[in-house]
Amino acid sequence: MQTSKIITGIALCSIMTTAAISQSKSNYAIIQPTDTEEQIVSKAANVIPTARQLRWQQLELTAFFHFGVNTFTGREWGDGKEDPAIFNPTQLDAKQWVRTCKEAGIKQVIITAKHHDGFCLWPSKYTDHSVKSSPWKNGKGDVVKEVSDACKQYGIGFGVYLSPWDRNNPKYGTEEYNTYFVNQLTELLTNYGRVDEVWFDGANGEGPNGKKQVYDFDRWYNLIRKLQPQAVIAIMGPDVRWVGTESGYGRETEWSVVPANNLDQSAISAGSQKDLAFKPSGDMTGDDIGGRDKITKAKGLVWYPAETDVSIRPGWFYHENEDSKVKSPEKLMDIYYASVGRNGVLLLNIPPDKRGLLSDSDVKNLQGWKALRDKSFGNNILKGAAVSVNGKQVKSITDSKYDTYWQADKNQSTAIFEISLPAAKEFNLLQLQENIAIGQRVESFELEAFINNEWKTVAKGTTIGYKRIIKFDALSAQKLRFKITGARLNPTISEIGLYKEVSQ
Repeated sequence: MQTSKIITGIALCSIMTTAAISQSKSNYAIIQPTDTEEQIVSKAANVIPTARQLRWQQLELTAFFHFGVNTFTGREWGDGKEDPAIFNPTQLDAKQWVRTCKEAGIKQVIITAKHHDGFCLWPSKYTDHSVKSSPWKNGKGDVVKEVSDACKQYGIGFGVYLSPWDRNNPKYGTEEYNTYFVNQLTELLTNYGRVDEVWFDGANGEGPNGKKQVYDFDRWYNLIRKLQPQAVIAIMGPDVRWVGTESGYGRETEWSVVPANNLDQSAISAGSQKDLAFKPSGDMTGDDIGGRDKITKAKGLVWYPAETDVSIRPGWFYHENEDSKVKSPEKLMDIYYASVGRNGVLLLNIPPDKRGLLSDSDVKNLQGWKALRDKSFGNNILKGAAVSVNGKQVKSITDSKYDTYWQADKNQSTAIFEISLPAAKEFNLLQLQENIAIGQRVESFELEAFINNEWKTVAKGTTIGYKRIIKFDALSAQKLRFKITGARLNPTISEIGLYKEVSQ
């Protein structure tokens, strides 16, 4: 995959919101030169996700299927000169791919419909460099359709990866290529039913003619909004950004509200508040890209959450010599804590092999990972605890319903939850959730346990967002205090959970 390292220079992006935009509650905010820090922080607290962004965040786990001619050449990046005849999976079963993902708790998958080599996994009308020129199913096959159909059968989301870089197409590097790309994108958006995510890699190398392409992002985004308005546009797009690493580990402080310094009020008004242009700017890979020191220097703010990607293997495509290097269930669990547990969505790559199947080693470790999650998070020991705190709907924090939530009283940015269990319990995991439909507001928190007749801090953190998980040394306690020590306006908490991690 090799996600673009030029995220800080994303081209002009366009957002079309699904409803009329309100300045008080919207997926963006414009900062006026006269705004005080207090006013800017208030605006940031009221920036919220669009419906498509909220749905995407609640998926938590998504999967990549990197599959194509690289699977058969053993390469990671093809050069576009591969003979389509090498593509010939003997047992391709997209149902096995999708079923395995669903059984692992993954809610959406993305197929690499075309990687940088330009080889298309569907029979595109616009090139012969595709499955229609391969011996697989006598040139009558369509991998994209088989994955799409499997997603419908198993009831999970379907997404497509279409590489803007094409090392095969002779038009690459000319304006004609943008039309070619739009034609292919149109095929993918109209022939396979609902598309939930469109994923653009940022790679931009030379084509066969030695030229680089100037990508027409606005045209692509407008097409997606027209044909698949519910789809999130990821990475080189306006809905979802890259977390900045392919390790699977997100940042400790992850704000979904980040600076966007070219929000144009006049353009928004002229568009009847339906179109929004923004260009993410500044350091999109730093340790904290949305803290007060960043937002108070911005001209605008936008909801732009992070996707955290990693492959279950060292490479993105299947290589037989990596069968012994598949990430273990324990490693995947650690990645889960550091991705989903840091306000991100985990995009886990699981590459099919030359047969067209997910390998036994990958499947086994996915199953083991799911078992660890189920056992570790199956019992919230706070269920039945006595909880007292100022604010509204305190019982909502342990009802396992995201849409019900506690909220601090107006003008209250701190809170102390006094928690008493029926008896002392052992735990080593703290899980927290804000209701991000109201906004992301918590800036700092800590958990204290009453041990040996004194209060001890056992966990602390900065941001929460959709979900935060902190692991610490196991301890046993009956009395606890959860403190919100700083927030933007009055914060919300949808869920608080304490758990004991279970090993295999």
